[in-house]
Amino acid sequence: MNRYKLPYALEDVKKLDEKFGTPFLIFNEKQLREKVRSVYKSFSWLPNFKNYYAVKAHPNPYILEILKEEWCGMDCSSLWELYLSEAIWNTWPDIMFTSNDTPVEDFKKAKELNAIVNFDDITHIDFYMENVGELTEYVCCRYNPWDEKTWWNDIIWIPSEAKYGMTKEQIFQAYEKLKNLWAKKFGLHTMVMSNDLNPDSLVETARLLLELVVEIEEKVGIEFDFINLWWWVGIPYHPDDNPVDLEYVANEIKKVYDSLIDNSERKIPLNIVMEQWRNITWPYAQLISKVKHLKNTYRNYVWLDSSMSDFMRPWMYGAYHHITVLGKENKEKKYIYDVTGSLCENNDKFAIQRQLPKVEIWDYVVLHDAWAHGYAMWFNYNAKLRCKELLLKESGEVIQIRRAQTLEDYFSTLDYKKLDELI
Repeated sequence: MNRYKLPYALEDVKKLDEKFGTPFLIFNEKQLREKVRSVYKSFSWLPNFKNYYAVKAHPNPYILEILKEEWCGMDCSSLWELYLSEAIWNTWPDIMFTSNDTPVEDFKKAKELNAIVNFDDITHIDFYMENVGELTEYVCCRYNPWDEKTWWNDIIWIPSEAKYGMTKEQIFQAYEKLKNLWAKKFGLHTMVMSNDLNPDSLVETARLLLELVVEIEEKVGIEFDFINLWWWVGIPYHPDDNPVDLEYVANEIKKVYDSLIDNSERKIPLNIVMEQWRNITWPYAQLISKVKHLKNTYRNYVWLDSSMSDFMRPWMYGAYHHITVLGKENKEKKYIYDVTGSLCENNDKFAIQRQLPKVEIWDYVVLHDAWAHGYAMWFNYNAKLRCKELLLKESGEVIQIRRAQTLEDYFSTLDYKKLDELI
């Protein structure tokens, strides 16, 4: 199976270019829905499985609305993400608030929405009580494990060096404190990896939390409602990468769950919720650009009408993203290029020394797997304006779900008369 097969051809993109112009980010509704459903099917053995989508990954209400229809909740990290989620969901099981260095206003909004508040630090509990005064219905704490059983990767770094979560000693103190504050419904959360392709790492993360649940319940005398596996399942961006077998992961976690959790002895069954967002979206959006210039100096350069201001993962993480030159999918890749944008930064490159078919001016270049951290990380360096977003609907119709930024938008926060006159 060709993971890079596109749902449109060169002629389709030409028509979209005539209507909307390039560059644009385009999403696929049908594939997104199918992927979410497959995730829920894999974990259907759980009593009330729920997946929370990280709003920071792509904060577009059209996308959030689709995910709502597929029974996903929203994971928020800021006041503004809470407002955006409020427009989509407004009941407690559907919004989880996981933040750090949290302002009072953010906690107050989370309380107003009765969201699940996930405390990042033990001091945040007193801070919350002093400034908000009443807990939400469900509370959660974020655990940072530092022991020999921890599975971690270099995106999150060694847990002891990460700024997130509480130590094991603090996590026990936090639940004692919450119990004394008359909290009744509890969750437990951790994040020790990101974009990990090892399925056993995911299983061991579940084991880590389930064992801790048993220990806390025995020592503190509370009963948990759920654990939250903030997974960020790895993405096979590179052609040689293998995707994570989610069925295998689900089955192995069930074995661990069944060995540690006896729901017959509990007042309520222990649930597992997750935050899979990269894993459910990654291949279903592409950044489509047009070749503006070709340059031949010490290297051969393909210059696009987009730049890292439209998609910064390759620069920020050194990430590989596959590239297709539309109409030349079956041509031999015997030319080597750096594929670049027009920013005054030498790291404004989507690919370095990439083998491609011969590229010509006005060719359409597709950057694959461009969903996560697209618009959310766009910026205006060199006064470059942000590009538009399109949605390929299940019906086959393509609609615009975010217009391109304009000069009026860019200057809207500047009160300077001469600019107004120019625009």
